[in-house]
Amino acid sequence: MGVSDKKLFLGGRLKRLRRDLGITQTRMAEDLSVSPSYLNLLERNQRPVTAQMLLRLADAYDLDFRSLGADDPGGGGGLEEVFSDRLFADLGISRHEIVEMAELSPTLSEAIMRLYRAFLDRGRLIDLGAFDRMEGTAGAPPAIQPTEWVRDLVGSQRNHFAELETSAETLLATLNADPQDLGPALREKLQARGVQTRVMPVEVMSGSLRRYDHHRKRLMISETMAPASRIFAMCYQLASLERGEEIAALADRYKAPDRATRQLLKVFLTNYLAAALMMPYGPFLAALEASGYDIERVRTRFGISFEQAAQRLTTLGRAGARGVPFFMVRLDAAGNISKRYAAGAFPFSRFGGTCPRWNVHDSFKTPGRILTQVIETPDGERYFTLARTVRRVSGLQAGQEDELVVGLGCDLKYADKLVYARGLNLSAPLAVEIGPSCRICERPACPQRAAAPINKTLLVDDASKPLSPFPFVV
Repeated sequence: MGVSDKKLFLGGRLKRLRRDLGITQTRMAEDLSVSPSYLNLLERNQRPVTAQMLLRLADAYDLDFRSLGADDPGGGGGLEEVFSDRLFADLGISRHEIVEMAELSPTLSEAIMRLYRAFLDRGRLIDLGAFDRMEGTAGAPPAIQPTEWVRDLVGSQRNHFAELETSAETLLATLNADPQDLGPALREKLQARGVQTRVMPVEVMSGSLRRYDHHRKRLMISETMAPASRIFAMCYQLASLERGEEIAALADRYKAPDRATRQLLKVFLTNYLAAALMMPYGPFLAALEASGYDIERVRTRFGISFEQAAQRLTTLGRAGARGVPFFMVRLDAAGNISKRYAAGAFPFSRFGGTCPRWNVHDSFKTPGRILTQVIETPDGERYFTLARTVRRVSGLQAGQEDELVVGLGCDLKYADKLVYARGLNLSAPLAVEIGPSCRICERPACPQRAAAPINKTLLVDDASKPLSPFPFVV
């Protein structure tokens, strides 16, 4: 198993794991066959986590050892962004203090990040002249937006939901169809449920890309949607009809804080199941590994878009059959991030956008081409990344599209598995130092600060916009 002789103090991770599972200290102690007092010592870092305890954790909760040893996606990185604000410049807060706080008090760290986001949101509302109208009214923004809550939950699961993968495989078996040609089988299956599928003129759709008429049992799909998006719409509808109760039960298990958040979570889970139907885990992973993760080659085989393939790459975390743990972002020309997912650790910006030194921004200059780059984050970690433009239908007429960029990456140690890294000296690559967001670039030491001023109003993670109800659709 290769467990290091170094003592492991994982108190913060144990607390976060227990919180994500929604169980008490007593329940976890029972699962691990230890006393509650001993577990309490582990969570307070007063005892190291032994190799035997790691094995018990992996067995009890189906954990990957990498997830325990990797950086906490919700911890130090987010706090670093908070404390990089000029508001705290005179305090001299060290990175060691930030990491220690994230490790020892993950819930308190999350509370600080929520407060900071509320502080930023208040400032934006004041700038827009809208705060006075909203303060103290029913329309005031909630403490945490549904999109943020769902993103945090997905991040805590490393964007992998084993039950949905199994459910998709079972449902796909009933279709008896080749994943490369799902369309006819999906139509037939929906027809068996009494649902007719129609591709409709844009004039009839009234601005919608997809609409389901519950009374007439008709799934209507806009003629402007690409073939891969039409297939996804049918997969989504079938997943909703066939596995709706299962998805609702799974959403209830995660205990969303309100109705709107629960509904958004159900949409996400249905999307996930639909994508697993289009790109079944085993065949999709096998095709990736056989091709060196050649996305263009694999997407042609499965009849999917580049963005659909890229997002599916971030979900391949099945125990015993894991793919390369990718992270993904999607952004527009202004730097607004509309998607971010990760199967592995990556210090996503939670309060800003992507660093201008990361070449995802350069992709707009070379549409359709894949650009590669090795980047290094402030913690010294290196990642191999690639980026390419994609197009998304934006209007009612065919041809009205937005140009976006999808950025993908993984820890540099996995790069030798990728066809895109062939010919590179991975033992001593030329790495570009980036910060987690443009706000970090306000630091005098950042080379980007000297290079050019940064428009902070553009480079933002646009959490004010809801997640697309069809995040795999392009």
